[in-house]
Amino acid sequence: MGIVTGIVLFAVVWFMVLFVVLPIRLETQGDVGERVEGTHAGSPATGFSMKKRVRLTTLWAIPIWAIIAGVLVFGDISVRDIDIFGRMGPASDQ
Repeated sequence: MGIVTGIVLFAVVWFMVLFVVLPIRLETQGDVGERVEGTHAGSPATGFSMKKRVRLTTLWAIPIWAIIAGVLVFGDISVRDIDIFGRMGPASDQ
């Protein structure tokens, strides 16, 4: 895996983790019952800190990325390991 591939993989993992982390402990204006005029009821109420979300996302994304990158670099899992229906046929030694 090249450096650019590793960076792109980290970016994909980071954004996927971000979308999981964003709704955790989120109190919306609709939940609190204090809706500001002109905003959606699903908008965050007070206390939403994007800095904390980014920090938490990074802390979770680094080990997830390391596991995926390790599997890709060392080849512990191949496509044949995932082929549960046996459509690829036997492996040929070349």
